[in-house]
Amino acid sequence: MSEPIEPTRRAGDEAQAETGGNRAAPLHSRRDFIAATAAAVAGLGLAPGIRLVEVAAAKPDDEPASAKVRWGMLIDTTRCQTGCDACVSACNKENHLGETRNPRTDAQWIRKIDLTEEQTGQSLSLPMLCQHCDNAPCVDVCPTGASFKRADGIVLVDRHICIGCRYCMMACPYKARSFVHEPHEDQNPLVPRGQGTVESCTLCVHRLDRGGTPACVEACAGEGHHAMLFGDLNDPQSAIARRLREVKSTEVRADLKLGTAIRYEGL
Repeated sequence: MSEPIEPTRRAGDEAQAETGGNRAAPLHSRRDFIAATAAAVAGLGLAPGIRLVEVAAAKPDDEPASAKVRWGMLIDTTRCQTGCDACVSACNKENHLGETRNPRTDAQWIRKIDLTEEQTGQSLSLPMLCQHCDNAPCVDVCPTGASFKRADGIVLVDRHICIGCRYCMMACPYKARSFVHEPHEDQNPLVPRGQGTVESCTLCVHRLDRGGTPACVEACAGEGHHAMLFGDLNDPQSAIARRLREVKSTEVRADLKLGTAIRYEGL
């Protein structure tokens, strides 16, 4: 009997596993077959010259993600402005998602939510995106290992082996994942997208791994709101770690004990 076929991986993936990435171990029998088959057809629906694995391993091969870092974001809802969608527009532009015309089917990596307290009538607005959970349910339910968490806590999708089953979409309590219904030609080569796969916020990993900042954070600051603070949660001297020690923050659906990397102030 022949050995199970291992889906194509870049060198950074093996190094990532050694540094503590919560990547699913190779599976056998039926799941191996599904993964191998998905890898063989991963090129369908892609623009010429685009490799799907770029999102899953955006760091150079010789610089794997490190568990010493835990990327996170603190969103101050008292600064987030109702009607402002600068973060959404920046995300769409950076990742070539296009304008959201049909929220039920169009990809939304970040969306704005307006909430009103019934008793007091107090209203607030906040962005909702992938929460990059420590105990990510999307990773747990993925039958092929396409949904995985890097060593630095960023949850991604390896589109080479995503079969579009959408189990992860059903498992996500934040409705943060989208299914790609149509082919897309106008793509950012660093953010490949494929028809028939699932996708979500990557915290702009292609920028982050090169020393940059998520596009939504830059856009929010550019508008003068400064409602989004991004940084290393593991570094006690980082701005986000200091702020979290100073203020009360909330994890959305903290009762699920998912350990989200996205926290909200004033919620």
